Amino acid sequence: MNKYSLKKWVALLLLTYSSVSFSQTTTTTQKYEVQTVTEGKYSYQTVTNDPLKARIYTLPNGLKVYLTVYKDAPRIQTYIAVKAGSKNDPSTATGLAHYLEHMLFKGTSSFGTLNWEKEKPLLAQIENIYETYRKTTDVKLRKKLYHQIDSISGVAATFAIANEYDKMLGAIGAEGTNAYTSFEQTVYVNDIPSNQVERWAQIEANRFGEFVPRLFHTELEAVYEEKNRGLDNDRTKVWEAIFSGLYPKHQYGTQTTIGTVEHLKNPSIKEIKKYFDAYYVPNNMAICMSGDINPEETIALIDKYFGVLKPKSVPSFKVIKEAPITAPVVKTVLGPDAESVSLSFRGGNIHSRESLLLEMVSTMLSNSQAGLIDLNLNQQQKLMGGHAFSMRLKDYSAITLGGKPKAGQTLEQVRDLLLGQLELIKKGDFDDNLMQAVINDYKISTMRSYEENKNRADAFVDAFILDQNWTESVAFIDNLAKLTKKDIVDFSNTFFKNNYVIVYKRTGVDSTIKKVEKPQITPVTVNRESQSMFYKYVMAQEASIMTPVFVDYEKDITKFALKNGTPVHYKVNQENGIFNLYYQFELGSNSNPKIGIALSYLKYLGINGKDAETLQKDFYNLGCSYDVMVGENKVYFTLSGLNENLAKALPLFEEVLKNPLPNEDALKELVSDILKSKADAKRNKKVILNSALVSYAKYGKVSPFTSSLKETELKSLTSAELITLIKSLSNYKHKVLFYGTSSTDELTNLLNTSHATTAVLAELPPVKNYTELDFTENEVLWVNYDMVQAELMILSKSLPYNYSATQAPIISMYNEYFGGGMSSIVFQEIRESKALAYACKSNYSQARELGKSNYNVSYIGTQADKLKEALAAMQELLKNMPEASTTFNSAKEAIVNSIETQRITKQDVLINYENALMLGQKYDVRADIYNGVKKVTFADIVKFQKENISNAKQKILVIGSKDKLDFSVLQQYGKVREVTLEEIFGY
Repeated sequence: MNKYSLKKWVALLLLTYSSVSFSQTTTTTQKYEVQTVTEGKYSYQTVTNDPLKARIYTLPNGLKVYLTVYKDAPRIQTYIAVKAGSKNDPSTATGLAHYLEHMLFKGTSSFGTLNWEKEKPLLAQIENIYETYRKTTDVKLRKKLYHQIDSISGVAATFAIANEYDKMLGAIGAEGTNAYTSFEQTVYVNDIPSNQVERWAQIEANRFGEFVPRLFHTELEAVYEEKNRGLDNDRTKVWEAIFSGLYPKHQYGTQTTIGTVEHLKNPSIKEIKKYFDAYYVPNNMAICMSGDINPEETIALIDKYFGVLKPKSVPSFKVIKEAPITAPVVKTVLGPDAESVSLSFRGGNIHSRESLLLEMVSTMLSNSQAGLIDLNLNQQQKLMGGHAFSMRLKDYSAITLGGKPKAGQTLEQVRDLLLGQLELIKKGDFDDNLMQAVINDYKISTMRSYEENKNRADAFVDAFILDQNWTESVAFIDNLAKLTKKDIVDFSNTFFKNNYVIVYKRTGVDSTIKKVEKPQITPVTVNRESQSMFYKYVMAQEASIMTPVFVDYEKDITKFALKNGTPVHYKVNQENGIFNLYYQFELGSNSNPKIGIALSYLKYLGINGKDAETLQKDFYNLGCSYDVMVGENKVYFTLSGLNENLAKALPLFEEVLKNPLPNEDALKELVSDILKSKADAKRNKKVILNSALVSYAKYGKVSPFTSSLKETELKSLTSAELITLIKSLSNYKHKVLFYGTSSTDELTNLLNTSHATTAVLAELPPVKNYTELDFTENEVLWVNYDMVQAELMILSKSLPYNYSATQAPIISMYNEYFGGGMSSIVFQEIRESKALAYACKSNYSQARELGKSNYNVSYIGTQADKLKEALAAMQELLKNMPEASTTFNSAKEAIVNSIETQRITKQDVLINYENALMLGQKYDVRADIYNGVKKVTFADIVKFQKENISNAKQKILVIGSKDKLDFSVLQQYGKVREVTLEEIFGY
């Protein structure tokens, strides 16, 4: 549950721009005025010209409630945010906030328990033994104490109902149930149907009302696994190195979110209780909601259930002042992944002008299109993957620049190139209109962001956690626009010196890693069939009836043709001024492996009178961007941006596609980068397992994955053949998809004028079909990789896929019940009961194309020394699925509620239709699942498993360190064969 990945880092950090305070630096204009409105017994604040029209309430107990109405679907995104993160952990018990987050899913004295009076004293015994355990250093005595913990926990578990919280949330139709912990906050996530607000409020108010350390030692083992996954993640190690360098005294750098190995080995339930009592109080929490809300009814329900929580003073946090960085702080991280450079400068707190300026500088450097790093380094192919972004935290901010070396390039050369872009800013050597283009880009990205409830509600979370009043959040872009070029240049010359932390990520063996060792855990009872009285009470309440809405493609999509017969599928945008235009071709890399290379080459090419860099600037200044996407059997040319500039952007886009100019130097560099990327892919464990090894298991040595161009073929490519290929694509038969504000007449005229193709479009070239292997025997394929954990997939093949309206609901029920979320059978057995893995799942995956085979894919990520037990547990479940009527009924309710409240809108209507066509259907196939799933019985999914999975031959795919894997265990499941990276990658 810890969002400790680069993807989450970037998402969090890029979203924080909506929550900036200017209390010390600028003043908001009268455009944004706070108004207090009273309706009945509740008063709330609003801000004029707020695009979210947010209502911000403060209940008598101090609980903040942020509400915004968005009726795109009858659903509501909810976040419950607590101002308590890893920086608030005691220095002697790091990782505490994160572990508490995990425990908040275990229930209270009201739910998650069969008999609280009998369970309570057992939990107290466990708590006391843990206190002795953490203070004991004698190894033998520690083992004895842990054995006592394990034994008493087994008895206590007989009174526990595992995952009852998840079952309740699933039953009411919640989706995305999760939580995350970061520096400043712990946030609990649910996306609920709009008719389930009262049930949701009852459940959540109950779980935040008290802390019960139920199933503590098995969940702790899951956190151990999470820690070990972090030890295997080079990016995680890089971030920890950056933060320790930037903040050698502050908790941002001295305390990681998951905590140290030593503290994880010696947990204290008493400390966790103290933490909960101190920080989980209403005046330190906020409920943030966006969706199909009735604000008056919603605030009354929240007050009814959360209003009983008692406020109290919250411990103050003293910000440790860091000394200035006067010389580069150099760190090195070793690991198997590809090499990279990351360098960061520390800035002032979220209230400082310095923080605001860093936000502008980071976007001027990198905006994925026309920043200095984008144009001068990435576009000119001087390094690989150059980027920059800012981190705006409560106590400090930072700006980070990064990139990967090209073949033959040193990390020090990458460093110098990145620092060189800062020198350009210091000299004012950037286009005068860049800053305005950045502002326009913020406006567009905010507009797009607010089309999703999760982003709207997340903006509230940022404002609350970072102590920003909503006026300042709404005015952020306007205040950013007040910065001048002189401001940026003056600031950069003062700020950017040798005051940075640099982390060199080098390829090598990290000998410092100390994994968390496996304790002996006896599997505990999960009581999956049981229900607490609270569960029965909540589920017995009636909710208003929801009616599903299925897409009517004939009514919801306007279809017409251009003068050459090209079909156009059109959906009007009635929400904002954004458009998305797609040219869709039914061909791809399986038709010609050179297509992907040609379209990658395209972004480095100019047109008559404009080089590639100028083109990117022109599109950026228009508030538009273009892209190409290449799949095995699909190619998309896409153009998107401000609809008001479509008439200017489209001719420019068409000129790029029809008349690109060759660039021999760019082609040479592109080939070099492709070869470097192919080499880097062989160092990435996710690519090795999820792509290379899976593809090898399905197809053997000749597959869509391995059929990329060889080195000699790449080096023999010419600009002439690639440009000829690019130009030819538009003359093949294709389809146009459009979502925007232009009328059908406007769009028709514009496309007929600008999207000029041959009068008669050519038939598509033949697609190469790759033969899938027959699974005739059980086999274990493994790849040697230096890692703490082991990861494996169990792959079994089923019949060729042909869509069946009767099978669709059975498959949906099987996946939801057996291997879906946290209340699924797989999760309960392997993680909750046996504590054998942090990540485990199983899914019957249907082919995306008719005629291809279906596969069942089961995944386990676990410590290498748990592989025997984890693999045996998964195999038993695949052969003999246990019956749990409560879980089964909850799974059925989850599917029904989800479809009833799901709405396919906007451009998704067009994509949904294309997906239906791939299945050979011309109607919304969700109707088949909705109408059929209510009739599915447990016998149906048992039969389905027996016929398609239980007795099927398997290929078990393993990635792990040779010295940690137990091959005698693997041999029990089939012939074991080591495969080399050259075999599975094809080069």
